[in-house]
Amino acid sequence: MSVNCRGGMEHKGGNCAKWLALCVMGVMVLLGEVADAKTIEPARIPDLVESLKIPPGQNFCGEPVPMNNPDVRHRFERELLLALWNRPQVILWLKRAGRYLPHMEKILKKNGLPDDLKYVAVAESALRPHAGSSRGAIGFWQFVRATGRKYSLVINDRIDQRRNLFASTRAAARYFKTLHRELGSWTLAAAAYNMGEKGLLGEILAQDTMNYYDLYLPLETQHFLFRILAIKLIFSDPEKYGFNLTEKDRYPLLSFDRVRVKCTFETPINVVAKAAKTRFKVIKDLNPEIRGHYLAKGEHELLIPKGSLSGFQRRFSRLLKAYAKDRKGRIYVVKPGDNLSTIARRHNVPVTALIIWNRINSRDPIQPGQTLVVHPGD
Repeated sequence: MSVNCRGGMEHKGGNCAKWLALCVMGVMVLLGEVADAKTIEPARIPDLVESLKIPPGQNFCGEPVPMNNPDVRHRFERELLLALWNRPQVILWLKRAGRYLPHMEKILKKNGLPDDLKYVAVAESALRPHAGSSRGAIGFWQFVRATGRKYSLVINDRIDQRRNLFASTRAAARYFKTLHRELGSWTLAAAAYNMGEKGLLGEILAQDTMNYYDLYLPLETQHFLFRILAIKLIFSDPEKYGFNLTEKDRYPLLSFDRVRVKCTFETPINVVAKAAKTRFKVIKDLNPEIRGHYLAKGEHELLIPKGSLSGFQRRFSRLLKAYAKDRKGRIYVVKPGDNLSTIARRHNVPVTALIIWNRINSRDPIQPGQTLVVHPGD
């Protein structure tokens, strides 16, 4: 028998008094009130109202934020509250920062750019290489195709460098230099990065002001700079906002060796992985710009696990020759009446494997005489 008590709680037997007594005892144990129980330290989450006491001297790339403007203060506080409310997201920002931000900082410094620009990437993608938007923006810095290609990123069906930490950060650095040169302000450059420079220039002309804080812009752009400022504020003193992470809590710095490989034909990433004495997933994670399971014919610069460079080229050459020899014996010629399902059953392999091995679209029909690579299953 089950009985529903007030509050929707359900328990067996119907003895509410006994059940409540057990609950109280459990709570007392948790609170350390029972003998020999250790007191649990309460969570130290700062009061949200107290957190809104923003220190003076806020700036973006050295450009002052006019906090005496009530509208500016409201927008800043809004984004700070939204960030602090989503504590798991902030924790992930801080943990991922250890993995990626030092590399971004180095590229920004090399290009003579303000360090604050790194927070744009945090705001744009939460430091996720595969982050995407409904408008087709991809990667750490959320480039759309046209802008990415304009700043020398390779974007096609085999490679998407918007996902590459180093290539995309160098492209973002060039883009910010252009925006700052055109607009004369890092604050306006950040706004243009979000909404596009042509759109921003149009609003500047229509509203007759070059002051970001006085411009009426699309709501996303109105919030964008303040989201960056809120992230910068939290990153500057995480402990103040209740984020007590040690260096061990942060994800370790992305470390790797660089290697150049020459593929005389389409080459499985698994060959690279075996040459680096690692797994397919590790190579894909280190090189998120690679789309699919194969490297196209040509030369590629890849990241491999730190310490695996010694002997890599020798192993890669040997494995590539073995793969080429084995591939010749795995060719199947499509016969009339064949389809992917019948071929897969005949060779005891999943249809998905056929699609991956041959880089074909499952919606496109195969034709008699067409050759497929097939590795028979056990």
